[in-house]
Amino acid sequence: MIYRLRSGIKTKPSSHLLIEILICLLFTFSYSLKAQQIEDNTLGRITGTVIDSITSQPVEYATISLINKVNNKVINGTTTDSKGKFNLIEIPEASYKMQIYFIGYETKMLNNIVVSNLSPDLNLGHISLSSANTTLQAVTITAEKNIIENKIDKMVYNAEKDISSQSGVATDVLKKIPQVSVDVDGNVELQGNSGIRFLINGKPSTIFGSNIADVLQSIPAGQIQSIEVITSPGAKYDAEGVAGIINIILKKTTTEGFNGNVSFSVGTRLENGAINLNAHHKHFSVNAFFSGNAQLTSLTKNSLKRSAVDTATLQKSQLLQNGTGNFSRNGFETGLGFDWDVSPHNNFSGSLGYDYFENRNSGIVNHQSILNDQSGNLVSQVYDLINTTNKFNEHAMDFEIAYKKTFKKEDQELEMSINSSFGKNNNFYQQTQQLISIDSIIQASYGNDPGIENETEIALNYTHPVAEDFVLETGAKTTLTNIKSNANVYLRNPETSIYNYEPSLSSVLDYKTNVYALYLSSSFNILDWFDIKAGFRYEYTGVDASFSNVDTINIKPYNTYVPSLIIAHKFKENQMIKISYTHRIERPEYRDLNPFLNASDPKNITTGNTGLKPEVGEKLEFEYSKNFKNGTTSNLIFFYRGNKDDIQSYTYYYPEFKIGDSVYYNVALSKRENVGREDNYGFNFFISIPASSRITLRSNISAFERYIINGLLPGNNIHGFNYRINLNAAYHLSNSISVELFGNFNSPRINTQGKFPSFTTYNFAVRKQFLNKKGSIAFTATNLFNKYVTQKTELTGSNFISENIRELPYQSFGINFTYKFGKLEFKNEKELEDINLTNPPGQ
Repeated sequence: MIYRLRSGIKTKPSSHLLIEILICLLFTFSYSLKAQQIEDNTLGRITGTVIDSITSQPVEYATISLINKVNNKVINGTTTDSKGKFNLIEIPEASYKMQIYFIGYETKMLNNIVVSNLSPDLNLGHISLSSANTTLQAVTITAEKNIIENKIDKMVYNAEKDISSQSGVATDVLKKIPQVSVDVDGNVELQGNSGIRFLINGKPSTIFGSNIADVLQSIPAGQIQSIEVITSPGAKYDAEGVAGIINIILKKTTTEGFNGNVSFSVGTRLENGAINLNAHHKHFSVNAFFSGNAQLTSLTKNSLKRSAVDTATLQKSQLLQNGTGNFSRNGFETGLGFDWDVSPHNNFSGSLGYDYFENRNSGIVNHQSILNDQSGNLVSQVYDLINTTNKFNEHAMDFEIAYKKTFKKEDQELEMSINSSFGKNNNFYQQTQQLISIDSIIQASYGNDPGIENETEIALNYTHPVAEDFVLETGAKTTLTNIKSNANVYLRNPETSIYNYEPSLSSVLDYKTNVYALYLSSSFNILDWFDIKAGFRYEYTGVDASFSNVDTINIKPYNTYVPSLIIAHKFKENQMIKISYTHRIERPEYRDLNPFLNASDPKNITTGNTGLKPEVGEKLEFEYSKNFKNGTTSNLIFFYRGNKDDIQSYTYYYPEFKIGDSVYYNVALSKRENVGREDNYGFNFFISIPASSRITLRSNISAFERYIINGLLPGNNIHGFNYRINLNAAYHLSNSISVELFGNFNSPRINTQGKFPSFTTYNFAVRKQFLNKKGSIAFTATNLFNKYVTQKTELTGSNFISENIRELPYQSFGINFTYKFGKLEFKNEKELEDINLTNPPGQ
């Protein structure tokens, strides 16, 4: 029997058991729902109307909370409509009290409300609210949050409170978060590892599969509400991402009525803008957004010195390279979503999004190639000039629909969802190489590589509270991924000047992965001392791959077993200790697998690797956090992370590199490889101190020792110490004017073949709020006194040594304007959650 999960994709017979288990789970849940409906015969209804005690006019959007008198828990709630009426249905037989609340009125409590067989339907009539003698119009009331919040399974960075990043992009926000580092190219690491599972609003997207740096540098910081960092994900999360999960939550509100905000920035290096629209009425809300970003064209300087030896002839070569490049980047994203409470226990939500990103780099490079024999005598010396152009673009359509069922029993939930992402991208390069002495083209080529990456997820999750301190979670998930690449390369015929198709350089890749997962997780308390969250996840991965130059790639299906454990204890004095363990996997992505040979610089060629194996990692953490009475918060984490089959870029040197009839000389080929094993031992310390009523100081120190066992070149093992320090100071000149300073230093970082350079960045910002804080204007500056950041990279191979120096333009100035508008009456706001990211009970 073969199950068809979507058009054109069939599961393999070895996956039947998982699908049958999923069907059994659905049947079991549907049966339990039906049984529960039969059991609950006594369900009542409570109605009433809330009015102003003086004018007798209806009070709309007042918050109604129904509280069980026995355990003092809220079991139901709603808001009044435009006529002040409310209607609570499916109320079990019991004794209750009711709280009625609205801004500007005194909170009212009604006691002795009884629902029974004799009186299942209660009409409370008119309920009068008395004025609290406070006039509030068009005001938003929000709880004051710290910029960083520590929870049992994640750290939350509230980006809205970060003023110095508002004219920047997502990477400007990320570099301020503890345990996260961002280099000058926008590459992100979590606890020193780049194997991060990125999510947007808790959902995956194919846009992260090709070029994460492009995506993150195209999301305006003003569009981000918060960022969640999860270094030890539980069993409910996908096993993907050896470093952990970073979830970027975009701005969205559930405030009653129509509202929104607009933000735009102009600057010397970055320009961006965003608009958010939200409408909420009773049980239905809809939101829409559009944001765009542009990194203006900037000039980058680079130089390279590479010394190498031909092991066959013992001839020594030296390559000296100097050049400049003009780089630009832009993109936009837009989306539409809805949330509908069909009834008190049934909710539907969905979203549709579209994203587009592109970058372009064109430049001129001068080469000097020197060749000496083994005695040091000059054999040849060649001067040439290369003109290069690189273009990349990607667009993706994301779709999600979800259903959530809650029950009369608190925390009992059933969730089902389907999430699809369809991405298309294109790589293009063109280069010409000419001898300076005779001013003639000796070699030229161009390549075009269109590709697709489609991913569909089907998930089912069920949460059941067995007892007050014991909750079980279980579920199943299917993830179907299809990656295709069709690279076409054309070489210039020196005699005819015609570009001819070159089959030996061209390639076609078709790569499918089907992942089927089951998990079981529990949260419980032992002796009122330890809060424990333990789980186990099983993932079966089937791979079907073909490559035009290799035919079918035989990759056997494999099983992944993912245990996870969190043990925490909270002290009375606002202290918490936590120990966690998790096992993770990093499957190769599009950018890792793509076999396209980018020869825009024929001396430095890059490519992917269709034969990559998954990277596997495990992590152990110990965490201590404490909040002091004066408002100081601190957090200390010790961690160990070990990865095997570590995926990194690895460089090989070839005196001659031949593909088909084409021969490239003095070539460095950078290729994605499973380089070996990596072990990291480190710590992270964060502290936030309110030095006075107007000054807040924050600092973060992260350090780790890295050990790398090189499996590609045995005996060439390496280890080194890495650290990162940042300091942030915020000063409130008044209730409407704030100033912020931020400085960051990253030490040199080692990899399998050498060392990446250190770098320093710093920001300054001042913000003025106006119109009752609905509007604000901010001025920001980055690297005020340094136009360029200099990066010196050293690489060593079995037969070469290279030193690369780049000067990257990093100085920038910008102005940001933000304005909130619309009807902003208060409504209790639920914490954003979804089936991928749910807090443990009690959080």
